[in-house]
Amino acid sequence: MTHRERVMAALEHRQPDQVPVDFDGTPVTGMHISMVKTLREHYGLEQRPVKLYEPLQCLGFVDDDLVEALGVDVTGIGSRYTFFGYKNEDWKPWITPWGQDVLVPENFVTTTDSSGNTYIYPGGDTTVPPSGHLPNGGYYFDEIIRQQPLPDDDDDLKAEDNLEEFGPLSDDDLEDLAQRADLARKSGKLVVGNFGGTGLGDIACVPAPMLKKPKGIRDITEWYISTSIRQPLLQEIYERQYDIAIANLQRINCGFGKLIDVIFLCGTDFGTQNSTFCSADTFRDLYMPHYKRINDWIHTNTEWKSFKHCCGSIPTFMPLFIESGFDIINPVQVSATGMDPSFLKREFGKDLVFWGGGVDTQQVLPFGTPKEVRTQVLHHCEIFNKDGGFVFNTIHNTQAKTPIENFVAMIDAIHEFDGR
Repeated sequence: MTHRERVMAALEHRQPDQVPVDFDGTPVTGMHISMVKTLREHYGLEQRPVKLYEPLQCLGFVDDDLVEALGVDVTGIGSRYTFFGYKNEDWKPWITPWGQDVLVPENFVTTTDSSGNTYIYPGGDTTVPPSGHLPNGGYYFDEIIRQQPLPDDDDDLKAEDNLEEFGPLSDDDLEDLAQRADLARKSGKLVVGNFGGTGLGDIACVPAPMLKKPKGIRDITEWYISTSIRQPLLQEIYERQYDIAIANLQRINCGFGKLIDVIFLCGTDFGTQNSTFCSADTFRDLYMPHYKRINDWIHTNTEWKSFKHCCGSIPTFMPLFIESGFDIINPVQVSATGMDPSFLKREFGKDLVFWGGGVDTQQVLPFGTPKEVRTQVLHHCEIFNKDGGFVFNTIHNTQAKTPIENFVAMIDAIHEFDGR
């Protein structure tokens, strides 16, 4: 099978010739820049600065030579804008606080305080407060909450204040996406589109780090409170967000839709380590109607498979995701309560593709032994890969400081399982 045929077989719940593999196909299946550098060194590839394309999670581009070394079957395209509101273009050198030489876009602008903390600015504009913070000794940027005072009366809250970051794609952005989609298809790999606008309350987007002066409800705690006490307001926000998103997806579909296989729709998390953030009733009332309409449009007008990211303990939400029309669930956090791989495959494997779940990135991959990594990878592949419906990835992005011997043990275990 070709790379694309292999993943398509899995998405259609047919047995592929090998376990399909994804690293860097989506913003939740990528690699920390430090890991990209370490892997390039391990595989004897040309040493060059890694491009930091997603600063919030410090994700680095996985170039074609490393893609081939890892046996990756997936490639992704998405907005050329970062979480912090500038374009990934006109690359320049930057040295990370831990001493790694990387490349960053021209409008990646930071300052450092006397304590060694690094601050990043929306759109690279230092005339406004920073919207991100890399703590001294840290490896990721945290968003800075810049909540403006809310009106005393909730009736004075305006939906448009939480819609400022959503809007129609420009002709230039559409042309850029079309060109990159064409290149992605020519790679021979399965193509994932991440076009934004369909997150519906994705908590990573709520603080709006890309906006210079965000209005509306931008505090994470206040937003979660609002899902309980301000549901009519959030319904209006989601309704209008849906209209904007569908208009953009229509243009994408008309322009180059046949070049896309999977669409990353949503990174909204509903799970904690042990339970869910909200009740099933809240999900049905506040989220499901909009998710279902988006998925219905996709399945009526395109051949795309829809990709839902949701961390945590969500066994009770799996039927709701199926009912909402999602085809793929990620990252399959099997370490969370109730997320046993055999249970998930048995109960939901005919309806959902498990994209992730390959190895635990909270304990086993970073802190286990190579033998423990191998054992878990082989066990999870045995369960999830049967009859298709599985794309291998770590449970969320590969994190900084992951031991190289453990990562290599993971790759070797995939090859062992495939009989390579």
